[in-house]
Amino acid sequence: MATLSVAAVLAENARRRPDKEALVEGDLRLTFAEVWRRARAQAGALAGLDVRPGDRVALMAPNTADFPIAYYAVAAAGAVVVPVHLLLSPAEVEHVLRDSGATLLLCHPAQAETGAAAARETGVRMVTLGEEFGGLAEQAEPLPAYVTRDADDPAVVFYTSGTTGVPKGAVLSHFNLVMNATVNAFDANDIRPDDVALGALPLFHAFGQTVSLNSTWRAGATLVLLPRFDAARAIELMVKEGVNTFHGVPTMFVALAAAAAGAEALPKLRVCVSGGASLPVAVLERFEAAFGATIYEGYGLSETSPAAAVNQPVFGARPGTIGHPLWGVDVEIARAEVEGAVELLPTGELGEVVVRGHNVFSGYLGRPEATAQALVDGWFRTGDLGTKDEDGFLRIVDRKKDVIIRGGYNVYPREVEEVLMRHPGIAQVAVIGLPDELHGEEVCAVVVRAPGTTPDATPDAAGVTEWSKQHLGRHKYPRRVEFADELPLGPSMKVLKRELRARYAEHSASGAPQASVGR
Repeated sequence: MATLSVAAVLAENARRRPDKEALVEGDLRLTFAEVWRRARAQAGALAGLDVRPGDRVALMAPNTADFPIAYYAVAAAGAVVVPVHLLLSPAEVEHVLRDSGATLLLCHPAQAETGAAAARETGVRMVTLGEEFGGLAEQAEPLPAYVTRDADDPAVVFYTSGTTGVPKGAVLSHFNLVMNATVNAFDANDIRPDDVALGALPLFHAFGQTVSLNSTWRAGATLVLLPRFDAARAIELMVKEGVNTFHGVPTMFVALAAAAAGAEALPKLRVCVSGGASLPVAVLERFEAAFGATIYEGYGLSETSPAAAVNQPVFGARPGTIGHPLWGVDVEIARAEVEGAVELLPTGELGEVVVRGHNVFSGYLGRPEATAQALVDGWFRTGDLGTKDEDGFLRIVDRKKDVIIRGGYNVYPREVEEVLMRHPGIAQVAVIGLPDELHGEEVCAVVVRAPGTTPDATPDAAGVTEWSKQHLGRHKYPRRVEFADELPLGPSMKVLKRELRARYAEHSASGAPQASVGR
């Protein structure tokens, strides 16, 4: 039996570089030895709370030092971490607690009201991070080392955002997570021990957890936490702490590019990684011009630990693509309409993105049918549509379920968004399909206007449509344009298109006024 634990990522640093700064949050600065000492003390407290190896422990906390310490404490105790999205309602947290079979909820004081309501309904014990859990850790006998786990034992259960119905728990093993962190650190991104990374991505999400936390620490580098993302504050903090590594989602890169002009100084960034959603090329260009740094865009899902492909220095970065598969991982394009088998397509053809390798999850917790649908012929079916070119660069075209079929023609929202993001009066845009009697679906652009545009340059619906006509095919340009102050974002900072579809489909149904233009 091969044994392995995510806890080794921290334990080995405490052994190899005990006095190296590991974690910075505000005035708190902790070395690897200190973080590991605190994690072992908390693991002792978990044992005192009757948490046994294999038990599931829910963790609900923002990007404060509490999160990584508790995360590694749960791993050290041999238990399974169930991270809880911070934007969930009490009923949604209840679902996560019930479905995962969690025996304990570790909850940050800032989330205590929601956490307590869900814990009460499910009968799960809740312990508050900070004073309560800290007190228990002080009284406990610290674990001398982490508990032995089999490499294939579950380490984390991530709840998917539930775009396809009820959220499902994706089970990731210690092997999945340690390999993904290792390959990210040493094969994809060249992370070095003297690097300093900004932890601005939510750590409860797979991207923040693997790429910001585990990969940074796998390389022995320093993580600086930013509990709430604000672009001006992020720039200030990066300059102050000498941050040279930034991981973010597109909305963060948009905000940083805009805030750069008003900043007194800018950080010298060596590694910038974008993921979580497609990064419009116009945003990439604006950010790179402002910061003089290359963005390496990548792609992944909770079910793939999450990183599956990324632009890597060894292959060169190509804007608009997600680069090449990670070391030891295969990412290919399969025939999307074939359900029960994976039929790979030749180079250049459009199909469903499929993944196999050390990063692919064990399955959905307690859902054998959903697992059998997702894992076919040794491949994980992502539900995303993409292509692979002759140089091996992968490109995501869209989610299978987001494709708009207008008058029998496929329209890929991402392609329309890329074009609209080049309009000088548009700061952000999401393109969705709305029901239409004549064409089946109509292309609708939900636009956030760029700040500071002059009244003459402020786009209106007719103007956006006219401009789009010059840059997009007749079946693709948005006949309907809506304006919003901001786009709804999920916990992982992705635009929630299902919310936009519901909101604007209601407008159509209720006969509410809408800014739509011509056919």
